[in-house]
Amino acid sequence: MTAVILAAGLGSRYGGLKQLDPVGRHGEFIIDYSVYDCIRAGFDRIVFIIKEENLEIFEESIGKRIKGNVKIEYAFQNSSDVPDGFSCPADRVKPWGTAHALRACRNIVDDKFIIFNADDFYGRETFEIMAKTLSDVNAHSFAMPGYTLSNTLSENGHVARGVCVTENGVIAKIKEIKKIMRIDGTVKYEKNDEWFEIDENSPVSMNFWGFTPDVFDYVETGFTNFLRNPENDLITGEYYITNLIDEGIETGNFNCKVVETPAKWMGVTYRTDKPDFLAFLNAKIDAGEYPENLWG
Repeated sequence: MTAVILAAGLGSRYGGLKQLDPVGRHGEFIIDYSVYDCIRAGFDRIVFIIKEENLEIFEESIGKRIKGNVKIEYAFQNSSDVPDGFSCPADRVKPWGTAHALRACRNIVDDKFIIFNADDFYGRETFEIMAKTLSDVNAHSFAMPGYTLSNTLSENGHVARGVCVTENGVIAKIKEIKKIMRIDGTVKYEKNDEWFEIDENSPVSMNFWGFTPDVFDYVETGFTNFLRNPENDLITGEYYITNLIDEGIETGNFNCKVVETPAKWMGVTYRTDKPDFLAFLNAKIDAGEYPENLWG
């Protein structure tokens, strides 16, 4: 089984890969714990989606620790990698979003796979559940672990989440909402300088998915339509996996079931989130859920 890790944004979020903050007692990053959980759940191949210019430093800071424990491959997200008939605007600086990153591994991944963020901690149980769920995933039925919005907020700033409406265990609607935070006890999001309330019990995607290779055909169609749409800003706009999922559900091409997980999601969206995460992780190490030295 294959696990794909979205790591092309690590440099921009942390100010360069060299500045990735260790969280483990022997210098491990969050991504190390995700790979460790993948291996325990039975995944035998890891595909890292990164920027090609970060390959050397990625291998030096992350890849060399993992090498030997699991098969590793790399896919490169490049802004100029667009469908035939299109070109990347000269003024565009950043890549095209998470669905474009997913597209980067279309020539590498040919079996059922999971895909998730490099800088989120999803919990061992989630990887185990998704490994089992892959047996039921097919061309017209994908899957994602569902988390509750209130449990994924940061006390130190706003976050972006794929907020879902579900019916009978499948997603009926999903929307990428940015700038979500708790204000005076109420969860709200900001749009066009105005704040709106949102149900804190809403199920959300944390960008963890279970797919078959058929998803690449959907990505190609969806990204092409995104580029053709005159309403989209091709200088700064992004095409997300949540957009892809919502479009597929709306057109009836596929459904996406929400899989319950008892695991707690944790992240370090802001550097001030780190103390809480360290306390959480150290408790798991002390309880024997992870070895003190992850890779021995």
